[in-house]
Amino acid sequence: MTVRPVVRLAAAALLLGALTTLPGCAAMSVKPWDRDLLSERKMSFNPLPMHMALDDHVYFSKEGSMGGQSVGGGGCGCN
Repeated sequence: MTVRPVVRLAAAALLLGALTTLPGCAAMSVKPWDRDLLSERKMSFNPLPMHMALDDHVYFSKEGSMGGQSVGGGGCGCN
């Protein structure tokens, strides 16, 4: 029984794709000398509080809802 060339090509492409994405799954850790870069203000979820406040105001003005961007709450009044 012979394997069709199309099936062989598809299997090779699948294997090549799996082998090229495998290094992306390697476990990475943060080195001690890189931790200072991750603790900078620009790396936080909310680096610019004034921009967040302006975005909240725009969302409230346009959508009529308030909250939902951070920890809890929403516009439905159910909590």
